[in-house]
Amino acid sequence: MPKEPLITQDAIILGILLALLALIFHTSRSEHRSWQKFYNLIPALLLCYIFPGAMNSFGIISGEQSKLYTVASQYLLPAALVLLTSTADLRSILRLGNKALLVFLAGTLGIVIGGPIALALVSSLSPEFRQQAIDQQLWKGLVTISGSWIGGSSSQIALKEIYGCSEALFVIILVVDAIVSNVWTACLIYGAAFSGRIDRFLKADTSSIEAVKVRILSYREERDKPADLTDLSTILALGFGGAAVAHALASWLTQTFQPHADWMRVHGLEPFLSNFLWVVILSTTLGIGLSFTRARKLEKLGTTDLSTLFIYFLIMTIGMRLDLSTISGNLGLFAVAIIWMLIHILIMFIAARVLKAPYFFVAVGSQANIGGVATAPAVASVFHPALAPVGVLLAVLSHVLGTYGGIACAWMMQLVQ
Repeated sequence: MPKEPLITQDAIILGILLALLALIFHTSRSEHRSWQKFYNLIPALLLCYIFPGAMNSFGIISGEQSKLYTVASQYLLPAALVLLTSTADLRSILRLGNKALLVFLAGTLGIVIGGPIALALVSSLSPEFRQQAIDQQLWKGLVTISGSWIGGSSSQIALKEIYGCSEALFVIILVVDAIVSNVWTACLIYGAAFSGRIDRFLKADTSSIEAVKVRILSYREERDKPADLTDLSTILALGFGGAAVAHALASWLTQTFQPHADWMRVHGLEPFLSNFLWVVILSTTLGIGLSFTRARKLEKLGTTDLSTLFIYFLIMTIGMRLDLSTISGNLGLFAVAIIWMLIHILIMFIAARVLKAPYFFVAVGSQANIGGVATAPAVASVFHPALAPVGVLLAVLSHVLGTYGGIACAWMMQLVQ
């Protein structure tokens, strides 16, 4: 019989998780060199998962008994997706020019098709890994990497919930994701010092970078302002109101498809019978629609920060369900992730060579996919401080595409499994 946890009241657990989250945010943004080195090695996202997992493993709390995960996944995640995608300035993204967008989309394509190819290749070379991949359904964990590498944490968590990746597998995936993506980020930054040589190899026309730089320097962005009570209520109404619409439509769609369930299962469309899948798709789509309205201006009031807080809290509630004693390493997953990344890199460089696009578009386009809004501007600013907004815009586009790309990747992974 399971031992009763030390803390059983969700009100107390909620306070502990939020206190831990505040501590992680504060230290991860600290300018102290020791903290910076620490978070270069261990991402804040992983700590948000490990700390609650350790509390669950040592019997301090019980993820199974707590209701916080249900609240976070059903209410906070859809609201966060609506708010995050509603801030996308798609018009500005389109004005970046064809080369920037095509190289970026080539990187996205490399992630979508690279995962299934890498999984199939490693499985063919290692019958032992192939059997393990089938028995443990490793594709359910790998597909969350596609969400992370295209859309960031929110897409990664959404795909985890859609396809039912186990907590034990997911924590390994987080480590694999962090190591492979951080090594590639370091390579991109190092490559900036040799951008001239790389551009000559690509036969690149660098005038397109100057054109982008001129457009950005001529743009005068309004300053952010503190949100008041009316602003905060509007943001919450937008997020949770959009989530309510998504839940209502998702229930209707799943009921509509239910009579055709057998046919959909036979044709590999079983995920579309999931109510949660439709909630995620509809929340994302609704947010994109709102980005063409005045709702996008709420970004100045902290929409992104609030939605990011929702995502990180959800990650902590997922971590509550983790039992650290079940974790074991898996070199096969690292092999898949490395090959996957190499496919992404290869496709991006081929696209850049064909388009004669500069290395800048490769570096920022790749990091917008792999790193997201946190690191893409940093990589862009290595080339020129004025170019940092290019990273932001492409990372926002990556976030918009994340869930859709992950679903496509998942479908292909199931085919090669």
